[in-house]
Amino acid sequence: MINSPEEQPNVNYSVYISEKLGYNYNYLATIFSEVKGITIQQFIIIHKIEKAKELLFYDELSLTEIAHRLHYSSVAHLSSQFKKVTGLSPSFYKHLKDKRAGVLQNL
Repeated sequence: MINSPEEQPNVNYSVYISEKLGYNYNYLATIFSEVKGITIQQFIIIHKIEKAKELLFYDELSLTEIAHRLHYSSVAHLSSQFKKVTGLSPSFYKHLKDKRAGVLQNL
């Protein structure tokens, strides 16, 4: 769902996951947390931020387009979650990536 924006559900992830797997979401969430050590929501956020990092790396989309593609309500919401997960703002992450690319070109 994260790697294919056209596969994003029109309902909450909890409803989507529950319907797809045929189990109560609370049951699934409990099992998931016990196995993975994080909540389903945290897992989804981490993977969405990894996808955002990938999209920033390839520099083909603006932050607004990335937020829309990953179904964030706003750029601010994406930026906030990005910073919580990575410790960096999306623009600083992009700046570091550009700086590293420049150093590598000079080698």
